[in-house]
Amino acid sequence: MYAKYAELRDAKGIRDADVSKATGVPQNTLTDWKSGKYTPKADKLIKIADYFGISLDELVREQKP
Repeated sequence: MYAKYAELRDAKGIRDADVSKATGVPQNTLTDWKSGKYTPKADKLIKIADYFGISLDELVREQKP
């Protein structure tokens, strides 16, 4: 799930700090998500999906290899 977020973020050429500022999702949440310590709760995932203009399903669905 983090891989899709990272792909979207990198495609826009932005940083976690930019996403955090725009969505209100704390940057440490994004960092912990990356390290596997934490998965953001649904409300935060919705904010992230909305920020990127995609559905929640698109953000959380596992990508096939």
